[in-house]
Amino acid sequence: MNSQSHLGIRKYIAITFACALYGAGVSLFVDPNDLAPGGFTGLSVMLNRLLSVETGTIYLFLNIPVICLGIWKFGWKFTVSTLYAILVVSLSANLFALTKPLTMEPMLGALFGGILNGAGLGIVLRNSATTGGTDIIIKCLRQRIPHLKTGSLMLMMDAVIIGASGFVFGNLDSVMYSIISVIATSAVMDMVLYGRDGAKLIYIISDKAEAITPRILTDLDVGVTYLEGSGAYKNVEKKVIMCVVKKQMAHKVEEIVKQEDSSAFMIVSSASEIYGEGYKSYFGEII
Repeated sequence: MNSQSHLGIRKYIAITFACALYGAGVSLFVDPNDLAPGGFTGLSVMLNRLLSVETGTIYLFLNIPVICLGIWKFGWKFTVSTLYAILVVSLSANLFALTKPLTMEPMLGALFGGILNGAGLGIVLRNSATTGGTDIIIKCLRQRIPHLKTGSLMLMMDAVIIGASGFVFGNLDSVMYSIISVIATSAVMDMVLYGRDGAKLIYIISDKAEAITPRILTDLDVGVTYLEGSGAYKNVEKKVIMCVVKKQMAHKVEEIVKQEDSSAFMIVSSASEIYGEGYKSYFGEII
């Protein structure tokens, strides 16, 4: 078995473990405490109350049209690992739902459910997959409305779903606990994906700089600087792409580079102090 096969097996083992964590977070903490923490997970929990169908099963059926959309827009290569992740999340959520919830205290459910969901999502994203749901919808919307940022679209969708949970569960407490769960998920996911560093400094050396740069500029709304470089061995002049991105965006830059030039040379380092537009203010730091 070659190294590529080993990498593929390791990737799917990691995705399986991560999706099992996610399913546990939903069925052992979130669902039994009437929490709807945004996305298709929150929608599935609410529909479970309205339709009396298992949450994992609803999650699977909600994702079927989204997967079809993903295949149509981005092809099988993009969606096959996501389809696998959705199946594992659905199955594990249903299996864990057969056991007794670990807590019926909403605050504990929000925190520990958020931690498990964030850890699962982070591992899935590190392995170039998603758990479906709003991720694919947002990716499609960004193609049609590129000036809207991914974070803004995700926040709007989550806000609608969390707000609706107040009507489904009949109390405002569920809304507030769901917000706590979303915050916990986001914090843990960021830590799994990027560690504690605030930003990433990325250098990309590629013969396809003209293809990579426009995608970073338009898809991610991130500024790019060209540096002039030359290889010492062949003495060939090359453009070096330099950009600084918030840690949440680093994996998206890496994906663009992989798609446009899989042989590109890329350096990703931590940047703890960034000053300028979109980051820290010089004056703010002095004060």
